[in-house]
Amino acid sequence: MIELGIGMFGDLQINPITGAIQPAAARLQEIIREVKLMDDLGVDFFGIGEHHRPDYAVASPEILLAAAASVTQRIKLGSAVSVISSADPVKLYQDFATVDLISDGRAEIMAGRGSFVESFPKFGYHMKDYNALFEEKLDLLLKLNTQERVNWTGQFRPTLIDQAIYPKAKNNSMPIWIAVGGTPESVLRAGRLGLPVMFAIIGGSYEHFKPLFELYKETYLESGHPEDKFQVGVHMHSFFGDSDKVVDDYYPLYAAQMDRIGATRGWPKYQRMQYDYGRSDHGHLVVGDAAYSIDKILEVIETFKLTRFSAHLDVGAPDHKSMMKAIEIYGNKIVPEVKKALLK
Repeated sequence: MIELGIGMFGDLQINPITGAIQPAAARLQEIIREVKLMDDLGVDFFGIGEHHRPDYAVASPEILLAAAASVTQRIKLGSAVSVISSADPVKLYQDFATVDLISDGRAEIMAGRGSFVESFPKFGYHMKDYNALFEEKLDLLLKLNTQERVNWTGQFRPTLIDQAIYPKAKNNSMPIWIAVGGTPESVLRAGRLGLPVMFAIIGGSYEHFKPLFELYKETYLESGHPEDKFQVGVHMHSFFGDSDKVVDDYYPLYAAQMDRIGATRGWPKYQRMQYDYGRSDHGHLVVGDAAYSIDKILEVIETFKLTRFSAHLDVGAPDHKSMMKAIEIYGNKIVPEVKKALLK
């Protein structure tokens, strides 16, 4: 059965006139209330990203997830993503194992490189080591997650000799997903390792990712991993409302966020035609009412034969009331209808 969840980055509201940024404390409290609502409505999982910027509230997903664990009962709780290249895998495993114990076995780690690089200088790493850091730290994290005692040597971290790491997760290991963008190397690595993959489809036509999905499954099976354990998901920018009015209401928030990011990356100003294409049958956005969103999500699931769909819901920092409404529509209308349609 498909899993349908929600991802967030903890975007902070920015006043378009004064530039004043919402206090992180206020947004963190809102997120906890939003995750509780997800749990109440039967949403399958929640993922929160790691960022080290003034426009995001969450630098430590595991701390927020521990707080969410205390007010929820069944929803899976994971990072989306943890930037393992600049983290200590030992501490990362310990922190998520703690969340796993608090939540009675609901924790997950989604490991990624991160779409921003502020964490590298903060923790003393160099961008020239971008690829090597990820490969080495992922290797250590996987060993910590599966081995009782660890012997390990690498380039960027002190050697571990016959070390047992505590606490252990509830079942001694946790699900570890890999988040990928559009690079074949990342897809091949995940397939060889037999790790579930979350594809971030955040621009253009989602159908352009089809060859990467096929490459991943082919590599996964050729590497000897069991087909019945195969898992793959997508993360797509989404927002939901009672009517088509949400399309126009959400556009200024989404465009402002694209322009803030684009200003640091040399992108041209975001245009309405890009937004409208994103909402088209082939585009990367799922923004609209329940009927539109159900059809679009079903098309994406069928195209890629997904086991997981993640609606990234807070791009541009919609206000808390709008977020709660979007979650309510997703949990009450979209999730049940998608699952019902897939059972036919």
